[in-house]
Amino acid sequence: MRRITISVDDHLADTFDRLVKRNGYENRSEAFRDLVRDALEHERLEQGATKHCIGTLSYVYNHHERQLAGRLTHMQHEHHDVVVSTMHAHLDHENCIETVILRGPTATVLAFARSVMAETGVRHGKFYPISVEADAKKRHAHVHLHPHV
Repeated sequence: MRRITISVDDHLADTFDRLVKRNGYENRSEAFRDLVRDALEHERLEQGATKHCIGTLSYVYNHHERQLAGRLTHMQHEHHDVVVSTMHAHLDHENCIETVILRGPTATVLAFARSVMAETGVRHGKFYPISVEADAKKRHAHVHLHPHV
């Protein structure tokens, strides 16, 4: 492991220390590493530098919206190659939240996530992708996905 030194003004350092404490990090280094990983991940995805990804898509919708629940289910079935699993929970008498685990080619996964969030009646949609490297070992009949470091 390499050591790097950075200089920041007092206000930024104090603010960062509060973030470290609030999020339960043992030290600044752990928090800094997570921030760097997040920035690198964002850059990889923005530049299209990753061929495969995994991720979670979460969204809230009103299940009384005309045929929306059926449309969402149909979309998932149409994309069974990227939809791994769906968790559904009822928030109140009208609203539901779903979280969908996705994996596959980045462009396909991003297109699916965006199409779900764009559906009329879907609110508060967020997609959290993580780029991965696909590793097809000869001794397995399946692909292993490894997150980028």
